[in-house]
Amino acid sequence: MNAPEYTRADEPAVLVENRGHVAVITINRPEARNAVNSAVADGLGEALEQADTDPEIRAIVLTGAGDKSFCAGADLKAISRGESIDATDKTRRKWGFAGVVTHPISTPLIAAVNGTALGGGTELVLASDLAVAAERATFGLPEVRRGIIAAAGGAFRIVAALPKKAGMEILLTGRAVSAAHAADLGLVNRVVPDTDVVDAAIELAEEIAANAPLAVQASKRLALGIVDGTVPAESDRWAANKSEIRAVFSSRDAQEGPRAFAEKRAPAWRAE
Repeated sequence: MNAPEYTRADEPAVLVENRGHVAVITINRPEARNAVNSAVADGLGEALEQADTDPEIRAIVLTGAGDKSFCAGADLKAISRGESIDATDKTRRKWGFAGVVTHPISTPLIAAVNGTALGGGTELVLASDLAVAAERATFGLPEVRRGIIAAAGGAFRIVAALPKKAGMEILLTGRAVSAAHAADLGLVNRVVPDTDVVDAAIELAEEIAANAPLAVQASKRLALGIVDGTVPAESDRWAANKSEIRAVFSSRDAQEGPRAFAEKRAPAWRAE
């Protein structure tokens, strides 16, 4: 499989490498902490689609370039310039944030979390089936500290993935947690030395890929409730999510949070 054609400057925003029956997909924006812009959304969405329809690919590993960040979430600089971070093709916008969060596929997806995974980065982990974390990795949903919500599935998936009160603490405090704590909570499957994270994820992917592919894919669909490329059980959650986005993101607090962050001061919340 060739890397998608979507690029930033002269480099692909997403890299794809096939290693036997495993596709390794890398967000390739290390200078932006692998933040998601439209090129990443295009590239990741297409890479997942190609891997899922390739009979030779039986597992997928998703990681970030460099040694600092897995994914910093949405590219706020692009947004501040008035740019969209959605897929450029309207028909692919149904795949959601980064082309991943509402893009249920049958092929198992493993996150190799090589660094910080805050906000949208944690939401990509929640959208993955399994996760291997580097010791330096951190996780969290800090949106409430910025006057917004974890709108790419994080607000409802975190409490589904973890014991309810543990998920609520992460969601409502906005506090980051270490890789070791994330493993204790069950957010990730295992923690490995920083330099081993991709290899460890590939090793796990190869173990899955050694099994009967049709049985693995059917097992995943049954476990997650995937029917005809959708997850009907999440439909009401996404509808409520959309409604809350309209209310929260148009508030004065949603303007104050990023402004206070940029000005390096405590926000003055007004609940309006």
